[in-house]
Amino acid sequence: MPSPSKPLKGIRVLSLALNLPGPAALMRLRAMGATCLKLEPPAGDPMQAYQPNAYAELHAGVRVRQADLKSEAGRKVLQSELARTDVLLTSFRPSALKRLGLDWPALHRQYPSLSLVAIVGGPGTQAEIPGHDLTYMAEQDLVSGLALPPTLFADMGGALLACEAVLQALLLRQKNGRGTRHEVPLSEAAAWLAQPRRWGLTVPAGAVGGAHAGYRVYACKDGRVAVAALEPHFAQALCTAAGLKTSNMLAPATRKALEAWFALQTRRTLDALAQRLDLPLHTLPKG
Repeated sequence: MPSPSKPLKGIRVLSLALNLPGPAALMRLRAMGATCLKLEPPAGDPMQAYQPNAYAELHAGVRVRQADLKSEAGRKVLQSELARTDVLLTSFRPSALKRLGLDWPALHRQYPSLSLVAIVGGPGTQAEIPGHDLTYMAEQDLVSGLALPPTLFADMGGALLACEAVLQALLLRQKNGRGTRHEVPLSEAAAWLAQPRRWGLTVPAGAVGGAHAGYRVYACKDGRVAVAALEPHFAQALCTAAGLKTSNMLAPATRKALEAWFALQTRRTLDALAQRLDLPLHTLPKG
């Protein structure tokens, strides 16, 4: 039996997915004990050229082979591996998969116990529309001004959803012995991450969007401080430390008073205060 820390030991995953979401999913599956193989085109994965350190970290423990899937030799390599694979992970558009003979009807007919997890841009027919992390984030109102998001949220969220899909596929196969197809649209990963904004939590008037004085980033004397004093006992402790008589965190006056107080504090003082009073705050250098 697989150990609790390696629940996918004995499971074989074959990936044809390039760039970030597929390799990030493969990295997580490998950490859960899966045996992971990736077939790359002769030119390799573009990430290996533009970010070799990230590529190396993503593929640690993953066996990588080159195979030109448009050639007869490459297709033979693929077919040989598919015959002993539990889950195939792809990031091609559906039309490209069909040209390679890897559309689901053909794949399921030849390998009935094999599952397919297809990472795509959008759901259904939208899977043929080109896009990347930035466009999926923009669709969900998650891009502010002209600044780029600080990380690739849709890609990394999609990687986690792809891992979830792999687990679903394996559980379903346990029940009926047959493989299943699972689609993971990156646009839906972005939509999932955007739900707190849709609910109004992270808009400027929302509790964690700026309205709550205890959940903000403030300037301090030599940097910044991220404060997450949402719970009443944290808010009260913060206000007491700042010498405020009120702990009404939705009052503009409270925010202004905290702004003035934090501006006089150093990062060292605030770090010590957080430790002493068990406060959820983290200091940062000037941004």
